[in-house]
Amino acid sequence: MDPLIQYTCLFFTGIVTGIVSGLFGVGGGSLMTPVQFWLYTAGGMDSTLATRLAFGTSLAVIIPTMISGAYGHHRHGAVDWKAAVLLGLAAIFGGLIGGMVASHIPGSVLRLFFAVFILIMAARMIWHIRECPVCEPHGSAVQFLFIGFFIGILSGLTGLGGGALLVPILVILLGYPIHRAVGTSSACLIFSATGAVIAYVINGIGVTGLPPYSIGYVDLLTFAILAVTTIPLARLGVRFAHGCSGRNLQIIFAGLMVLIGVLMLMSG
Repeated sequence: MDPLIQYTCLFFTGIVTGIVSGLFGVGGGSLMTPVQFWLYTAGGMDSTLATRLAFGTSLAVIIPTMISGAYGHHRHGAVDWKAAVLLGLAAIFGGLIGGMVASHIPGSVLRLFFAVFILIMAARMIWHIRECPVCEPHGSAVQFLFIGFFIGILSGLTGLGGGALLVPILVILLGYPIHRAVGTSSACLIFSATGAVIAYVINGIGVTGLPPYSIGYVDLLTFAILAVTTIPLARLGVRFAHGCSGRNLQIIFAGLMVLIGVLMLMSG
């Protein structure tokens, strides 16, 4: 494939991903991963290697993108830092485990697993749509640690930050208003993605067939092209989120989850 076409696809993917990340508190791996997978396989790369490389690189991009988004949500008072830190610390360990397990599972299995899971959560989210700007969130430290560990494992297995699953969990199970769930998810994903990236780097060292300028399963050139747009545009997404009503944001989020699941199924 012509490098110019490849870089252009990545650049525009980064623009969309940045806005979506800030708007919904998700890492954006659901958008970046299918595009990268298509580009890698179009260049003749084995599908399983392409999947792992797309996962690892997407997770690496998620870290600075979520730092930008979380800061924006924090300025709007929409981040529960106590919950985010507990969720995130547990997610680091879960991400390490999930990333190591993923390096030994065929890519098609990983994509199918995530697609089915996210579509189930999307259906649940749609049934649970509500307007609740003043709901009182609840959740113990033990619950946050358990949920964070679970999200971390899924993050490592699927190459996504886990926000597409964490936000509905916070809304449906713990009673968070959607804006606060989005902000808290953004902060948590900084930690969960970090743990998963470490696993992908470690397990990818020495693997043959990786692109130049790769560290394990992280393609640094692709990372740079995506991050240069996702980081600033995450702040724009934050502005959109806080200009939207809770009900409308939840409806749009549920639609995003359906899109994510369909894209992952198509990538298989």
